[in-house]
Amino acid sequence: MLTSFFILLLFGCLTGVTTVLFGFGGGFVTVPVVYGLWSVTARSGADAMHVAVATSTAVMVVNSVFATLTQWRQSRLRREYLWPLAAFVTAGAVAGAFAATRIGDTALRVLFAAYLLVTIADSLLRKGFLSVPQTSEPRPLSRPARTLGGVGIGAVAACLGVGGSVMTVPILRRRGLPMAEATAMANPLSVPVAVVGTAVYALAAPALQARAGRLGYVDLLACAALLGGSLPTIALTRRIAARVADRVHSVAYVVLLVTVLLVMLATGT
Repeated sequence: MLTSFFILLLFGCLTGVTTVLFGFGGGFVTVPVVYGLWSVTARSGADAMHVAVATSTAVMVVNSVFATLTQWRQSRLRREYLWPLAAFVTAGAVAGAFAATRIGDTALRVLFAAYLLVTIADSLLRKGFLSVPQTSEPRPLSRPARTLGGVGIGAVAACLGVGGSVMTVPILRRRGLPMAEATAMANPLSVPVAVVGTAVYALAAPALQARAGRLGYVDLLACAALLGGSLPTIALTRRIAARVADRVHSVAYVVLLVTVLLVMLATGT
């Protein structure tokens, strides 16, 4: 148990870095880690992926809110891109979170890996993500991007417990926004996903599955360990984000996604 706590604390630090630099809120780090620990300790192998996704959303509530306040103080948030996209993201999150509670554990793992693979391919093969012309002016979001795109972001993000970063960042990036601003705005857009997802997962687990240290599917002890590492790291990392070159920032984003996918495939997550 003590070893698991320190492992989660260490990966919590990593989630803090990814929250500030990439707007992830921690999902792509916490889901594989929590799933792996639950599987190894054999506490409840049948619902390990559901616990991992639920715990990830709970961690994202705190991380995303904290990071949003940090980005707001640094004037990196643009209201014209956040609203009304946030409202449609919330609507999609409700549907996605309920869907996740009805999807089998294996199917949820396959969907998580497929989501990563599609995002990586999209970032590498389509123009406008890895580099944005310095002379280009940011363009407003189209109505389909705000409505259908927002619902899709919320549904997928809540279902897989990964926040909205991996969909919102490419969308905003292709509107001509610098990587620092695109990732900054992923944090407030992850808040409704995390809140809705956590509420649904906390109430969704059958009564027979109730255990000490759990709220529904949410592992409270894992949350505490992850947040113990992430919150101090967010406070430290916020000063670094603005100094990272745009091209380096976008390439690092894709590299991190590839790394997570490879870890998942290697461990059978």
